[in-house]
Amino acid sequence: MKKILFVVNPKSGKGKIRSHLMDIIDIFNQNEMDVTVYITQKPMDACEVAKRRAEEFDMLICSGGDGTLDEVVTGMLKGGHHRPVGYIPAGSTNDFANSLKLPLQMKEAAKSIAKEHPYACDVGSFNGDYFVYIAAFGLFTDVAYETKQDMKNVLGHLAYLLEGAKRLFNIKNYHMKIRTHEEAIEGDFIYGMVTNSQSVGGFRNITGKQVCLNDGVFEVTLIRTPKNGMELEEILAALVSREMDNKRVYSFKADYVEFESQEEVPWTLDGENGGKHQKATVINHKQAFNIMITQEL
Repeated sequence: MKKILFVVNPKSGKGKIRSHLMDIIDIFNQNEMDVTVYITQKPMDACEVAKRRAEEFDMLICSGGDGTLDEVVTGMLKGGHHRPVGYIPAGSTNDFANSLKLPLQMKEAAKSIAKEHPYACDVGSFNGDYFVYIAAFGLFTDVAYETKQDMKNVLGHLAYLLEGAKRLFNIKNYHMKIRTHEEAIEGDFIYGMVTNSQSVGGFRNITGKQVCLNDGVFEVTLIRTPKNGMELEEILAALVSREMDNKRVYSFKADYVEFESQEEVPWTLDGENGGKHQKATVINHKQAFNIMITQEL
């Protein structure tokens, strides 16, 4: 039998994993999987247990939001382990799960994992830390980790929108120097994101067109600070139309990006607090981990 470490975040998504846990374990047992369940107790608990114990198991499976998946992958890679990962989505928006077309019904997700169809997926590093699908700074980037879990559970995606609406009246911009292997950009920006996902904050296709999760490059989106209402309208129109590459919104692909500022800039990694940094180096690690999927992407 395969030995499985099943890491469960009991607070994600209204705690719905509680009513499905025994059925999920039964599905794994029926497929000759010997399951050890670990219930997370605090932030970064999933990261620590994956780092400490991944080598004892043949596969790591987690249930929670994208932040829980981030912790498991980060812990595994920081520990120098390479194990396939299964993901049972139980969060509020499940951006990465949607990009992978994973089943959102828990028992169906478990059945899919048991079939073991691995997909080699890119991973990003950020100043030596890891992220699965997004590193971002600026407008709204603190929404995910400042929105209370109870509010997420009750309102779902609407909770993010309500929390984000508060930020519109206090837009902060950052003067940044941004370098890739091909170009350099300097200016004032209200938002920037480096992504490996087709969905961010529940909005599909906002990261660009022809997004591939294992091609070794990120999609980078940068939004310049609008000087007036007309420029803000241009930015909103670009985001709505997905025509992102213009004077106000830059969109390009890169496997390496450096960000530099004279001030400490707050970042978010996979919706969690990524700390404040004057300089950030973001690197794509092509096909660095295997995740179980249902169908070919």
